[in-house]
Amino acid sequence: MQILLHTDPHTDGRHGMAEHVQTAVQAALGRFGERVVSVQAHLADADSPARAGPESILCTLEARLAGYEPVVVKHAAANAHQSIEGALRKLKRAVGAALARHDPRRRHGLPEAPPDTTEIEAAI
Repeated sequence: MQILLHTDPHTDGRHGMAEHVQTAVQAALGRFGERVVSVQAHLADADSPARAGPESILCTLEARLAGYEPVVVKHAAANAHQSIEGALRKLKRAVGAALARHDPRRRHGLPEAPPDTTEIEAAI
């Protein structure tokens, strides 16, 4: 899985932050294996540096899935680490749901199993 970090000029994008994103994404999405091709993380300061608010760092995560549409989530928090963790929780659920929708093992829409013959014989 390829993981890329993009930041705006007001957000920490140094090597340490890139390593944190890499580790956190691998831990959260590793169970999906090769079905997740890549993840792009975008960190931005939602407010200007002069008027930082309680939820001023916005993390947008985009996961590209093998053979399916990308999944995008956003989360705003007070700092980059909280923003990333919140977005990862959302992304983990969203990727799981997207892959489950396309799972051939799902039985939704399939006809029900035929009734048990002992019930039919007992009714006769």
